Amino acid sequence: MRNKNIVILKELLDGEKNIVIIPHTSPDGDALGSCLALQHILNETGHKTNVISPNEPPYFLKWTPGCNKIIYYDKDKNLCLNKIKNADIIFTLDFNDLSRIGEMDDPVNSSKASIVMIDHHQNPKNYADVVFSDPNIGSTCELLYEIIVQLGYDKILNTITSTCLYLGIMTDTGSFQYSNVT
Repeated sequence: MRNKNIVILKELLDGEKNIVIIPHTSPDGDALGSCLALQHILNETGHKTNVISPNEPPYFLKWTPGCNKIIYYDKDKNLCLNKIKNADIIFTLDFNDLSRIGEMDDPVNSSKASIVMIDHHQNPKNYADVVFSDPNIGSTCELLYEIIVQLGYDKILNTITSTCLYLGIMTDTGSFQYSNVT
């Protein structure tokens, strides 16, 4: 299933696209890390990206590279709605049910953009066009890393992107202590 979805994702990412990347409400380390890692990778490949979060992450995560460029729906709703409306692709990361993004669910659901879900939680809802979902993986960042490698983007991984991926993996695995750590 992942190989088929990788082919579809490669086709979606062909050419410069306007992309919106969304974490769940009250983003934790995995949500924030995966969104910002994906943003850094997609910017490196020539896409125009915006991370739009329903609200701010906790203060202790605001050091994350790129966090200062996130647009917050609860602070600038009109700008966020415009970005969602004009998106070619919307990535939803670290959640699998649009109810996890509060008031943003309707604009995302009614968007004409292709929606890509990348998540590691159980029982994903059927809202995305392309789904990368594996509850056996310890974090969305780990799953995103696998996707980055399969897309051939691992050659452009750098310290900034790796820091974001590490944040999500470390926080969602209890500092590498949980049984699903590989």
